[in-house]
Amino acid sequence: MSQSTSTQPIEIPKEDLKKIKFGEDDVLTQKEDIFQRKVDLNRASALGAQSKSNIKIYFEDAEGTKYKVIATVWAATEKNVTLKKEIMIPLRSVYKVGFF
Repeated sequence: MSQSTSTQPIEIPKEDLKKIKFGEDDVLTQKEDIFQRKVDLNRASALGAQSKSNIKIYFEDAEGTKYKVIATVWAATEKNVTLKKEIMIPLRSVYKVGFF
């Protein structure tokens, strides 16, 4: 099955995030979804600071390929989600946050 027809996101190690080319547009279009993403990422950031808990971050690259990375969120700003070793994912590329 090719990646483009697969609905399952590709899991990648966080170190490989530096190789991803992210799109310029927000992958979410609904205000409710954008608000929920912010709430989830703030919760993930609090969990990361408190207990170093890993969460699942689902995001898309510039081509629309869906990925998943499992990591501890160190910070969530207006523009980026920051992981360990200063690895960042643009907020606009994140479409879902999963908690264990």
